[in-house]
Amino acid sequence: MRTVNVDLGERSYPIYIGSGLLNNIGQYFKDHGISLNSPLMIVTDDHVAAHYLKLLQKLLLEAGYETVSKVVKAGESSKSLSVLEEVMTTAIEGKLDRNSTVIALGGGVVGDLAGFAAATYMRGIKFVQIPTTILAHDSSVGGKVAVNHPLAKNMIGAFHQPEMVLYDLDTLQTLPPRDVASGLSEMVKHGLIRDGEFARWCREHASELLALDPEALEYGLSRGCAIKADVVSQDERENDLRAILNLGHTIGHAIEAVAGYGEYMHGEAIAIGMAGSARLAVRLGRDATIYDETVSMLQSLRLPVTMSSHLSTDDIMDAMKHDKKFREGHMLFIIPDSIGSVSIVKDIPEQLVRETIDQLREGGETHV
Repeated sequence: MRTVNVDLGERSYPIYIGSGLLNNIGQYFKDHGISLNSPLMIVTDDHVAAHYLKLLQKLLLEAGYETVSKVVKAGESSKSLSVLEEVMTTAIEGKLDRNSTVIALGGGVVGDLAGFAAATYMRGIKFVQIPTTILAHDSSVGGKVAVNHPLAKNMIGAFHQPEMVLYDLDTLQTLPPRDVASGLSEMVKHGLIRDGEFARWCREHASELLALDPEALEYGLSRGCAIKADVVSQDERENDLRAILNLGHTIGHAIEAVAGYGEYMHGEAIAIGMAGSARLAVRLGRDATIYDETVSMLQSLRLPVTMSSHLSTDDIMDAMKHDKKFREGHMLFIIPDSIGSVSIVKDIPEQLVRETIDQLREGGETHV
């Protein structure tokens, strides 16, 4: 087992990464002060529930905990105010109190939804992240929790740090191949922003990662979490440095919104966005190899680098202007300076962004 610590003073917490961790969940909870006297609420989705909900309920019951559960539909559509209301109803009917804890059992959608419920129920109660996807190694770290608005992703949210993250690698073995690749998008992203050697390691070990090799996964996830934890510990509320974690997200979030939160998985949209950021980097005078190497890394992990031709450039540009990263009328992008280093660049010319979106379409230019 590997442990990564997120250093945030009194809000610090550990990320435990390894196989078989769920079997000792009762001890982890007691060690972290999770109250035995107040009910816990498990939030999960219908895909994950079929595999792990009964097991988790059984293990917690054996440890002396009372639980209630809310199962939501798998997918981005569950990150909504209407589903949040359903989660809150379960919490109220389950008699959760200020000493209760919300458990997010699932991927990024469940983590964001459950975390936002924990942040706002009775003005904030504890929560624990139990990620069951590779993608969640990113979303479960750093305390950003939110639901979507039809006009923009993650616009309604809060910062609410978990008590701990319990990452049992055994739960990843049931992931479909497309979910695996989508999750690896955020893993290689961490290398692209802070550690070029790690980004290249992801490409070199792509076959092992895609095959869910436990040794490769444990290293890849722990390194990815450590990079994000280091950034978050320096800038918890995204006043400056933390924005670099949004590499590929300005375009990616817009693609998700325009496509209707269904055509593309989150990691797929972010991969296309990272290809777009690499294109912008070259257009802004960075070395031309940045684009070719970025695309090579993404394709090695079976990720898309172009978007469907039916998506409108006008719609994507409009969606980007609703994004949180569109500040004071200026387009802000995270632009790679090299593999492993990025800059926060403001005032990107709108026409340059528009041309980049056009080039990201299927059948568009494959080189800059």
